[in-house]
Amino acid sequence: MLTIFPEFFPPYFSVGVIGRAVKREILIPQVVNLRDFTLDAHKTTDDAPYGGGPGMVMMVEPIFKALRALKSSEVRGRGSENFNSDLRPPTSGLRRRVILLSAQGRLFTQENARQLTAYGELVFVCGRYEGVDERVAEHLIDEELSIGDYVVSGGELPALVVIDAVIRLLPGVVGNEESTKDESFSTGLGARGSELGVTVPPSMNPHLRPPTSEQSKGILDYPHYTRPEAFVTDEGEEWRVPEVLLSGNHATIAKWRLEASLAKTRKNRPDLLSS
Repeated sequence: MLTIFPEFFPPYFSVGVIGRAVKREILIPQVVNLRDFTLDAHKTTDDAPYGGGPGMVMMVEPIFKALRALKSSEVRGRGSENFNSDLRPPTSGLRRRVILLSAQGRLFTQENARQLTAYGELVFVCGRYEGVDERVAEHLIDEELSIGDYVVSGGELPALVVIDAVIRLLPGVVGNEESTKDESFSTGLGARGSELGVTVPPSMNPHLRPPTSEQSKGILDYPHYTRPEAFVTDEGEEWRVPEVLLSGNHATIAKWRLEASLAKTRKNRPDLLSS
């Protein structure tokens, strides 16, 4: 991660699934402070935009120098004594992809996450302020990604979102790897039916749009329930688990889950289905 806020990352890399991946060295984070690659005493990484306008723009030179240093491993990680405290040896034979997190980027999807698992190294450039000098996107990165149609204060949170989505697809990260196969966006309706032992009839599958490289190839996950079987609120209202899930009939349960997945997709993400 190339950032001006290296302290942003260590807490996230110490807990949960990602923390487990770090401990197992499946994920080896390296946080690089862009201010280490500035030229002035104030460690300036931004300047006013040419042509006028509000805000400040992150400069190309610190990012260029940081990426150049990464290529030769002449960089020391910052932010935590638990990782990145030593010089990293040069990596050989690993595919590297440099990603700029930006609201102008291509929308990040589950399919993108799967594609990124093929790389041995992912380098995230985290922008701030009004934006990043466009010469970074033109000359220094492999792709520009956005996590949604909204704006956040910087690229750090989006980088963590992408890292989380990618790393949990790697073997040995999630406790039960089968659990990732039925998640939202993981499989299409027909494939989901096959996994659940259900043949999807044409009447259930009339509007599926053929998947493209620009969109996820899946529908949303089915609803999940656990104990208690009946939850009673303070007002005395009883919220019960659907009876079908208590039936023990696996074929019936599979069919219900498939139908529930499709219903939830139609309600919350109709863009995954044709109009």
